Amino acid sequence: MKNMTGAQYAASKYIQLPVKEAMPLMDFLMKEMSGISRNRVKDLLQGHGIMVDRKLVTQYDYLLSPGQTVLVSRHKRSTELLNKYVKIIYEDKDLIVIEKSEGILSMASAPGQYCVKTILDEYFRRRHFPCTAHVVHRLDRDTSGLMIYAKNLDIRKKFEEDWHNIVYDRRYVAVLCGEMTQEGGTVHSWLKDNKAYITYSSPTDNGGKEAITHYRRVATNGRYTLAEMRLETGRKNQIRVHMKDLGYPVAGDDKYGNGLNPLHRLALHAFRLYFYHPRTGEPMKFETNHPTSFTRLFDFTQNN
Repeated sequence: MKNMTGAQYAASKYIQLPVKEAMPLMDFLMKEMSGISRNRVKDLLQGHGIMVDRKLVTQYDYLLSPGQTVLVSRHKRSTELLNKYVKIIYEDKDLIVIEKSEGILSMASAPGQYCVKTILDEYFRRRHFPCTAHVVHRLDRDTSGLMIYAKNLDIRKKFEEDWHNIVYDRRYVAVLCGEMTQEGGTVHSWLKDNKAYITYSSPTDNGGKEAITHYRRVATNGRYTLAEMRLETGRKNQIRVHMKDLGYPVAGDDKYGNGLNPLHRLALHAFRLYFYHPRTGEPMKFETNHPTSFTRLFDFTQNN
């Protein structure tokens, strides 16, 4: 296995099924995988065991198009890593893509601290993988969503040296306080920490780091707004500070917010992560659904 390319390693873990005609995903799998039950398909979908063209899919009625490839995990995801904070989305010999829950650090800030890295390192040890997890980008403790960890220093270095060319689309979804009137736009500023480590924003160069966030309104309910953000830069607290700049702070933000916390958490989730594999150059596309707690807030409000 050590001589496999990333693509070959991935192929060994997935059944690859080419799509020849348009049809819903459930119908396709029932047809191509004779004997599989509908419940088993639903288990695979809920366990993040099915991808379409390297993009995670969880909807049974997802419409397939000719020319696409469906990847079905050969293993039950739930048996690979049982942890309330981390779900494995994809793994090959060079890297691992995970979905992080809120409430845990990406890596330790003090010796012996429980974090995603320690969870992954224990997972690798338990499965006798000769590697450790190397963080290449971070999410705040209370932000959930998709992350990449490298399995070796060479891959981490490739990410670090060419991050903006390798990672070409990162998007977040957030519940914002207030009813956003504009459909979308861009926030462009410079971010810098003060002596108390609070990040503040300046519309002109203040010696800090340039930060650009594109945003789009998805839904409003009169009190809150559901919005998506696409990052051009990945600065510390970028989305949280930029949404505060707009006058619509992220709900549940105890640092830059206005005290409103309808979901009892920071309402920020990294739902899309697109990048080119740093070794093979293959486009890798991963998405998760918007958290149900986010969308339920709007459904409930609109129906009452």
